[in-house]
Amino acid sequence: MWRRYHRLFRAAFGAALLAAVPLVQAGNLVNFSEGLLYRVEKKFGQTAVLRLNALAKLVRENADLSELDKVREVNDFFNLVPYYTDLQHWGVSDYWATPFEKLTTFGGDCEDYAIAKYFTLRELGIGDKKLRITYVKALNWNEAHMVLTYYPVENEIPLVLDNLNPELLPASKRRDLVPVYSFNGDGLWLAKGRGTGKRVGGSSRLKLWKDLQSRMAK
Repeated sequence: MWRRYHRLFRAAFGAALLAAVPLVQAGNLVNFSEGLLYRVEKKFGQTAVLRLNALAKLVRENADLSELDKVREVNDFFNLVPYYTDLQHWGVSDYWATPFEKLTTFGGDCEDYAIAKYFTLRELGIGDKKLRITYVKALNWNEAHMVLTYYPVENEIPLVLDNLNPELLPASKRRDLVPVYSFNGDGLWLAKGRGTGKRVGGSSRLKLWKDLQSRMAK
């Protein structure tokens, strides 16, 4: 699977093998108009359009997979995008990019990986109750980090989708990560061990999340 997406991305960024991939009109995440794609090509080049085609292809071809297989596919797909700090990539200390921004600019930091995976899995039909964007401390790096967590069974130990470690593992096996809080489109939770945590309100309390949702709506 990893090798397949590596070939796919390499083609999109090199020989343009994906030029003939049709775009999907299945939902907001991949509903790209011809005018938008034209503007993307003018600003970011043809390979940016091909990356959006690759996302559309992922959504179309994996719609009927099991939830776990969808999680694996999406995790592998976005982990191929290069990592850059917000300062390097956007020129600001903290910026939460949309999946569209991440693919067209071809880069992002840990928040952007988690956000892109979250919205793509929502597009693929996985409900909010099973997905949390989770803020953690990465002990091996001694710094703040963000991952996406997927709960195959509600209120039990989730699987961690991470750009630092591409292997899909239960949170109980990620002792290098200490959870702090998590959120999704429905709410905000303070961490409790490596489980679901205590709900403390709506995710609208997070300004960067509100700003991101505003850009997604546009």
